[in-house]
Amino acid sequence: MGDRPRLLMCRPEHFSVEYVINPWMEGQIHKSSRETAAEQWARLHEVLGAHADIELIDPQEGLPDMVFTANAGLVARSKAVPARFFHPERRAEEAYFAQWFADHEFTVAELPRDVPFEGAGDAFIDADRACLWAAYGSRTELTAHPHLAELCDIEVVSLRLIDSRFYHLDTCFSLPGNGMVMYFPGAFDAESRHRIEARVPPEKRILVEEADAMQFACNAVTVGDRVVMNHAGKDLEAALRRAGLEAVETPLTEFIKAGGAAKCLTLELDPAVPAGTSASHSVTSREVAMEGHLLDQGLLERALDISVRAGGTFHVLQFDLGRQQQSHSRALLAISAPSREQLELIMPQLIELGALSRPEAPRTRLEPAPQAGVAPEDFYATTIYPTEVNLDDEWIPVRNQRMDAVIVADADRKAAHCKLFRNLEAGELVVCGSEGIRTTRRQQRGANKKDEFEFMGAGVSSERRVELVVERVAWEMRRIRQRGGKIVVVGGPVVIHTGASGHLAWLIRNGYVQVLLGGNAIAVHDIEQAFYGTSLGVDLEQGRPVREGHRNHLAAINRIRGHGGIFAAVEDGALTGGIMYECVRNGVPFCLAGSIRDDGPLPDTRMDLIEAQREHAELVAGADMILMLSSMLHSIGVGNMTPAGVTLVCVDINPAVVTKLMDRGSLESTGVVTDVGLFLSLLVRQLQSAAGDGD
Repeated sequence: MGDRPRLLMCRPEHFSVEYVINPWMEGQIHKSSRETAAEQWARLHEVLGAHADIELIDPQEGLPDMVFTANAGLVARSKAVPARFFHPERRAEEAYFAQWFADHEFTVAELPRDVPFEGAGDAFIDADRACLWAAYGSRTELTAHPHLAELCDIEVVSLRLIDSRFYHLDTCFSLPGNGMVMYFPGAFDAESRHRIEARVPPEKRILVEEADAMQFACNAVTVGDRVVMNHAGKDLEAALRRAGLEAVETPLTEFIKAGGAAKCLTLELDPAVPAGTSASHSVTSREVAMEGHLLDQGLLERALDISVRAGGTFHVLQFDLGRQQQSHSRALLAISAPSREQLELIMPQLIELGALSRPEAPRTRLEPAPQAGVAPEDFYATTIYPTEVNLDDEWIPVRNQRMDAVIVADADRKAAHCKLFRNLEAGELVVCGSEGIRTTRRQQRGANKKDEFEFMGAGVSSERRVELVVERVAWEMRRIRQRGGKIVVVGGPVVIHTGASGHLAWLIRNGYVQVLLGGNAIAVHDIEQAFYGTSLGVDLEQGRPVREGHRNHLAAINRIRGHGGIFAAVEDGALTGGIMYECVRNGVPFCLAGSIRDDGPLPDTRMDLIEAQREHAELVAGADMILMLSSMLHSIGVGNMTPAGVTLVCVDINPAVVTKLMDRGSLESTGVVTDVGLFLSLLVRQLQSAAGDGD
């Protein structure tokens, strides 16, 4: 190899835009000018030919994109790795490029046929950093990177592309020379930007603005100190000049219609590869198995989407579709991520869907808590779903299931349970990583339970369906009361403000509520109404403020404090009606969790939040239904400590609140977007009509 670089090009004799395989082709079919393209290509050939030796491959009729030789493959140390095109429109090019490499004394090393890789368009050899920058996410598959590391005997740094306009690495990344790296940050995810920043010091980075990137400024070819491109803005031109490089513009607008420019039209045949490099990469893969109603419940789609959104990729190794309605489907997936850390972010989400790491029974890894209240760094975060861990090849159910906790296990006693961080003791063995853990989710399809509360289907219901929801909720509440079950109400002060306190009091009095949870506010405003007929000083009958009413809530707190608490106020005959009165008279336990904004507060309010959390968890245990009434923060807190299998009904006028509460993903949950007063009035009417009770 001489001092002049050697480039492979292909004349645009058959170039045109005949299909759409990238956003640049949208609306451009048959709108390119072959004559103009030939002129622009010839000019590029002339500019490059003054400083480089140009090799040519014969164009082939019916292959309009063959002009983009950067995608022919990757060349390193006289070895050529031909492309495996993602889109079928370009796959016929593969044989011509592979043959050209073989005819020109390159050792041809092929990738597996099912691993997409689009050549130097997605891979840059960086001699200054002794690595191969390789992209994935649109055309090239992440699993190609380990193969490239072995075939080219070099370290591969994986970069994920997230903007469909920049579908190849060469559309948003370039090595213009003098150790510089030029790139458009918006084309990459955060992890990839961090990888670039970790290897390239700030003084060696040229950040390209979106306007320049859209003119394919990154799609440049460097010959000597000249950076040849379609267009360079003034700031970019100045940045290159400061780096000792000259921006050379040559229009390539016809080729941009097909999604390419200078770099796409060339393939470097003798890239400088540092001596002494060795194969390495950080790509990590794991096989996972899934079983159940994978398609009609959307579990498989969600699993694949989770993998991609978290920066990983997937490969379906095996899929057996259930042949009948009640049959389960089975899938075996290979999940890959650019690092072990990213894979460990993906796996817990897949486990939550019921996925199981392969081999079939990997053992759970246990690590001691380094100090009291602190878990090992790679602890497994629990979910609401029933979980099992593999201790000495035996699957052990986890007790006290709840989300946002850790699992403490004892292999000798074959026991495991959820535990909050703050309760961890130093040395306790904590489940870490994602292997040897499995969850189970209730399967809705084919349940064959005639009395199943099937309406609760992890959705949000609008105003139009309120009466239907109420009918189903009332039906379920009657069933729970008949069998001596447990209904928990989580309420906010909106219950009082909407005039619904009487309805909630009726539910408590008639045995439809076994626990009441909330904050200081619901009790204060309920008691204010009982004493003064107001809520925050507003007469609920007249709907207008009363004279001096602004002090009523404080006066209510003061009176209760004078009696020593709510229980005493009831026993003393001072408090004679309302929600809190009915709780005391009917033996319904309640817990009021305080906050920094609480006035007074009431003596009964738990201002120690850790103690309030503990008491909430105790009262929620064994619940069959939780009715959440316009109290977002308290409802979220209760939801986090509630395992799957409990019916949740969340009612709020704000759709965002309902959606947030439903995002926990329980199959037994539904959200109702409506006024809580309307909901409770309809609910009581349904229960009364069914029982023939007008009380």
